[in-house]
Amino acid sequence: MRYLRGNSQVAALTVLVLAPLGVVAGFIWSAVAPASRFVVTDAGPMLADPVAQTLIEADGWFAVITGGFGLLCGIAGYALARRRPVQALVGLAGGGLLAGHLALLVGGTAKGTIRAAAPGGFTTTTSLGVTANGVLFAWPILATAAFWIIEFVVFSQERREVRGS
Repeated sequence: MRYLRGNSQVAALTVLVLAPLGVVAGFIWSAVAPASRFVVTDAGPMLADPVAQTLIEADGWFAVITGGFGLLCGIAGYALARRRPVQALVGLAGGGLLAGHLALLVGGTAKGTIRAAAPGGFTTTTSLGVTANGVLFAWPILATAAFWIIEFVVFSQERREVRGS
């Protein structure tokens, strides 16, 4: 029982450390990603400029920011918890999912005000969102990938040293 408690503490601590980083990532995303402009009409909200790429740009910025945080967290996770790799990876994966979700919530609420009235309705700046849900996995995938790549390199070096002696 004591062993299980110690192992779950590593994973839980990792998740708790990553959660506030998700809030930071959300604010960064809302600062750099372009918001899409919509016109609210009787038929519902419609893109003010149908050929605008802002929806795709917002997804891209989300992936870049959360992926960057994931890489840094994977490196830090390996440096701090390499003696407990399974627990660290569970924490990185769960914490990355939570942090990505928090980044989406925080970034999505940081923008979104009515800018001006237009003949077809109100032109608004939307709150950010993602249209490609796969970008929500950038953080946990890159965090765990960074961890495993470092583990593979270190293990390979140790193995070569043992063969060389």
